[in-house]
Amino acid sequence: MSSNAYRSAGVDLQAVDSLKEQIGAFASLTHGSEVLKGVGAFAGLYRLRNYKNPVLAASTDGVGTKLKVASLLGHYESLGIDLVNLNVNDVITCGAKPLLFLDYISMGRLDPQVVEPLLRGMVWACREVGCALVGGETAQMPGLYNNGDFDLAGTVIGAVEEGAIIDGESVKEGDVLLGLPSSGLHTNGFSLVRKVFGIDEDPSVLYQRHEELGHTLGEELITPHRCYYRMLEPHYSQLKAVAHISGGGLPSNIPRLLPQGLAVQIRLDAWEPQPIFGMIQKAGGLDDQEMYQVFNMGLGMVLICEHDRWASLQRAMPEAMVIGEVVKQQSDERVQMQPSPG
Repeated sequence: MSSNAYRSAGVDLQAVDSLKEQIGAFASLTHGSEVLKGVGAFAGLYRLRNYKNPVLAASTDGVGTKLKVASLLGHYESLGIDLVNLNVNDVITCGAKPLLFLDYISMGRLDPQVVEPLLRGMVWACREVGCALVGGETAQMPGLYNNGDFDLAGTVIGAVEEGAIIDGESVKEGDVLLGLPSSGLHTNGFSLVRKVFGIDEDPSVLYQRHEELGHTLGEELITPHRCYYRMLEPHYSQLKAVAHISGGGLPSNIPRLLPQGLAVQIRLDAWEPQPIFGMIQKAGGLDDQEMYQVFNMGLGMVLICEHDRWASLQRAMPEAMVIGEVVKQQSDERVQMQPSPG
């Protein structure tokens, strides 16, 4: 069998080797002296410093079918940002500092025009939070992915002092809920979004400008998933619980914070979701319940603090909005939505 047999089967090893060099160059932009071994080694090595009793925090997730929308638009850098930020937002809910990031990219045939902007986005997002890109995997799988399809996932490892973990155990009746605005859809609900707008059947709808958005639908949908680490980190000690509002929305994510016997009341008039949510609801004929179960509805993070701390937190984070309070649980419903008056 010739030396080109593997290439004829759809796997170009020379292209992989060339790309690994580029990945190493990109990744080195995120490295500090803590990184002992980065991209190219069998395992990334990171020296853990300045912790007395460190506990590791980890998250693995992907960007979901937002990937299909970005692919239709040829806009991959924003996906790299999404991939880092959505995982960072998960590990910071326990008060951790993000330390390491690893990515997984799998496609039918290696395409540098896809991989390079993905990496640029990841590197930018990692540098924003002081997180080192230390490795990952770029796999070619001909026959499994067709027509430019690919898959994307990432892992973030963080650390927190054992005595400083934010775990929600001290949450009690009367505590206050603060909401931080999302940048839009983030990375959830895109299967439904694609259906209600008919994107798969007619991708041209992505290029239609909407006055309520101030730009095209496509520009709205690829807005990067917002990261909250820099905003929250200075105030970790004042927070009792933190929820990243991702898949499942408020009803599924907030109960993960609450001790048994407690629920929350949320005032829906405390904030106004971005226009994209109303557009989705109208286009799909969706009821409020489904909207709040699928989408973040304009809130990317929900924080719980003592009643006498919310004002100082709001002064430090002017975007934070008081959206409700912790109450005793009276039924199976742990997230009680209070509709806007009238």
